[in-house]
Amino acid sequence: MFKTKIGISSCLLGNAVRYDGGHKLDHYLRDTFGQFVEWVAICPEVEAGLSVPREPMQLITDGIRTRLITVETGRDQTGTLTRWIGIAMKRLEQERVRGFVFKARSPSCGVRDTPFFSAAGEIVGERAGVFAEAIMNRFPFLPVEDEERLRDSRVREEFLQRVQG
Repeated sequence: MFKTKIGISSCLLGNAVRYDGGHKLDHYLRDTFGQFVEWVAICPEVEAGLSVPREPMQLITDGIRTRLITVETGRDQTGTLTRWIGIAMKRLEQERVRGFVFKARSPSCGVRDTPFFSAAGEIVGERAGVFAEAIMNRFPFLPVEDEERLRDSRVREEFLQRVQG
């Protein structure tokens, strides 16, 4: 039987790829939802070459552009992730991914709720993470959600209809 391919933030499947060496296993996505789809797991930071564990990062804006900056040392990782994103886009096209489930509030994978900060360290708003934003720009009709919103049965049903439709 053919299963619909859906991209997913790798940490949600229990892969220890997060900055702290941990994961964010979502049992429902892996064990229940996963019976009906074929997951294509991606961790942008690891696949871009960053280590596990690694320094946490956040989105910083200067009012003109937003950068992915490490919290403790202030290293700009935007270029590292951006270079890798081109490779990821080709992979997702080849895999024929029909949707994507991202990790909420992640500076690379958050869909809409990732905090971003001023240079002074104040939260100035929320937005998509670097990788999620690139996916949504490149594939504007691709259904995307985060694991938290998919806990809502109505959102989940709409997402499934869109990826299968």
